[in-house]
Amino acid sequence: MQGTLDVPLLLRQNRLPVLFTWVLVLVENTLLALIPLFIGRAIDALLAQQPGALWEIGAVMGALILVASGRRAYDTRCYGTMRVRFGAEVVRRIVNRPVSQVNARLDMSREMVDFLEAHVPELLTAVVQLVVSVAILWSFDSRLGIAALTVIAVLAVVYALFHRRFYRLNGDLNSQTEQQVAILEQRDSSSLLAHLMRLRRCEVRLSDTEVFLYATIFGGMFAFILTNLWLASTIPAVTAGAIFAILSYSWELVESGITLPVVLQQWSRLSEIRGRLNETALRARPGGAE
Repeated sequence: MQGTLDVPLLLRQNRLPVLFTWVLVLVENTLLALIPLFIGRAIDALLAQQPGALWEIGAVMGALILVASGRRAYDTRCYGTMRVRFGAEVVRRIVNRPVSQVNARLDMSREMVDFLEAHVPELLTAVVQLVVSVAILWSFDSRLGIAALTVIAVLAVVYALFHRRFYRLNGDLNSQTEQQVAILEQRDSSSLLAHLMRLRRCEVRLSDTEVFLYATIFGGMFAFILTNLWLASTIPAVTAGAIFAILSYSWELVESGITLPVVLQQWSRLSEIRGRLNETALRARPGGAE
């Protein structure tokens, strides 16, 4: 395995398995995104004494169960193999570094595979939800679609303002984590306590930043829900099923708005880890500067 130790290298080395998991994720989330629409249609059909619409929902849910279950079983095996290979390559490149650093960075390397296994599917889920939600809301009324696009734009701006701070705080946390094994080897309780307190301070700073970010996002999203509820009530001849679908897709957009910052925050952390892994790998090569 040659090249920079990062997520793109993992993708190049495992194109087909990862592509297959992403296709399954897209299929799964497309089916999931369609359920509120089918429920809304079923509500209107049942009110009109037409119970046959329930079969449509049953077919979609059955397909969803099969795809979701199969994907998770495959993911465990696919990404488990990737962790083994990538971890071995990381250790091979930095084997001459202090054990404390090697241990910490081996754990960090697993986070890159975790990102592909857990966070990229979350990102794909959020993107599918956003696209489907905006399209369906727009189909009911253009004002609903415009409100959705506006809140998405605001979300992007808010996160952009936090990226640098997340990068710096994750760097502080990783630097402190790398010292843990060396501190444990000292068998000095006062040094260990000081180390744990520094870890706590790093985690508190990260948590406080997350709290402020999510409070801002929640405020904007709840304002969006209330706006769409009011707009839905002004649509001429709107049905109960249509109102249900509008509120469901508005809430799906809110869920996507919560998921995206989590994924982007993890990407900020991986950006810091990438620089850390490859700096060490470079210095560990024969002839590299120590």
